[in-house]
Amino acid sequence: MKLDRIDINILAELQKNGRVTNVELAERVHLSPSPCLTRTKRLQDEGYIVGYSAHIDLARLGEMLTVFTEVTLKNHRQTDFARFLAAISKIDNVIECHLVSGGYDYLLKFVARGISEYQEIMERLTDMDIGIDKYFSYVVLKSPINRRHLPLAGLFGE
Repeated sequence: MKLDRIDINILAELQKNGRVTNVELAERVHLSPSPCLTRTKRLQDEGYIVGYSAHIDLARLGEMLTVFTEVTLKNHRQTDFARFLAAISKIDNVIECHLVSGGYDYLLKFVARGISEYQEIMERLTDMDIGIDKYFSYVVLKSPINRRHLPLAGLFGE
């Protein structure tokens, strides 16, 4: 399925507010409600829209620590990557995991109640013998820019 400008605009609007009504969405993308709903359902059926969720204000829930962690594996066989990913995927505190190029293998994003909880998680991981050679931690002090939506019109617009 090839996406056109209207499809991109629908996706851009929905990622900003997934609870927008179809009538409001249609107005924002300059369509009548019926074709807008048809396009939205098609985008869902084709897998472009994979779900809807609420953004939670974690600061209101209590103290939280965010840590980015660079991880280098001892070996670089396919089985080593698979073993590492199998273990990491079971840790709820890991909210992002990226295989990257450069001086290390993975960039992980953790959330924890504090530095001691994060350190306990890392000690458990290193004790598990899942192939970690070394890791470096970067504690987030402040996040002045934290966008939750992609610049779809700029990336894919016509």
